[in-house]
Amino acid sequence: MTTLDLPVRTHPDERRLAAGVDHRRRRCRREYGLFALLVAPNLLVIAVFAYWPIIYNAFLSLTDWNMIAARPTFVGLANYGRTLTDPAFHKTLWITIVFTGLIVVGSLVIGLALAFLFNLPLKGRGAVRTIAFAPHVLSGAAVATIWAFIFDPGYGLMRALIEPFGAEPPDWMNSSDWALPGLVIVYLWKNVGFAALIYLAGLQGLPKDLDEAAAIDGASTWTRFRAIKLPLLAPITFFLLITTVIGTFQAFDVIAVMTGGGPGDATTTLSWSIYNEGFQAFNAGRAATLSIIMFVILLVVTAVQARVMERRVHYR
Repeated sequence: MTTLDLPVRTHPDERRLAAGVDHRRRRCRREYGLFALLVAPNLLVIAVFAYWPIIYNAFLSLTDWNMIAARPTFVGLANYGRTLTDPAFHKTLWITIVFTGLIVVGSLVIGLALAFLFNLPLKGRGAVRTIAFAPHVLSGAAVATIWAFIFDPGYGLMRALIEPFGAEPPDWMNSSDWALPGLVIVYLWKNVGFAALIYLAGLQGLPKDLDEAAAIDGASTWTRFRAIKLPLLAPITFFLLITTVIGTFQAFDVIAVMTGGGPGDATTTLSWSIYNEGFQAFNAGRAATLSIIMFVILLVVTAVQARVMERRVHYR
């Protein structure tokens, strides 16, 4: 018998090791199969109701379709060219940026101030917190109805408040100069309570030893706020910044009830313009184009915020 004909003998330890490896592989396959079985329904729902609408909307932005014809007509990037060179779109984008900027800054500043006020050991602060947060849970239509009455120049609450001083209230919702500031006031009233409670939760979680040590060293209240509390609240500010920007860009309900984008186009934001193009002008291609543009803007803004803030936000 030659050397090649000799039987190969495997050591018992090697056989046990190979059997253990096979057993682990089979167990991993079973675990991955169970994981896929449990996750598949959720992934299917997300794909159908989140990703597919985005993909189909991107396709519609490349077409011309009035939602009545049997099928859309492919026009390529023509919708983007017309939209990006349209002066009306430039004005709408500027109104959206101003509207968003005022609400974001107002929500963060007023919310932080209210959070410090709510954190004081005052009697009845629990009720005050509830009252401040209540507008956030109201529907936009209800909030718009309340403020439409308040702003009414003929019999509204605003007139009753300033008439004793000999002043005449402006016609808020019918004036191109006052309509946008009026909407900003309404959205701030609706959203500032949420920012205040989020900041309050952050304040109550701050370590007290740093503030006490700074106070012992003679640091003023403003110095302790600027050098200690505000940097420690950076994660809260980052969260509120992103959520408020996204939410305000998509604001629609109060605008629809109170101004309808008017007077003229004084309060026409991107979200209202999308609705106007899609469901009033029946121009699905233009509406989809505006939607994709807003999606890209929010994506870029969020990415820039994350990039800038990741160097300044430190999580404890």
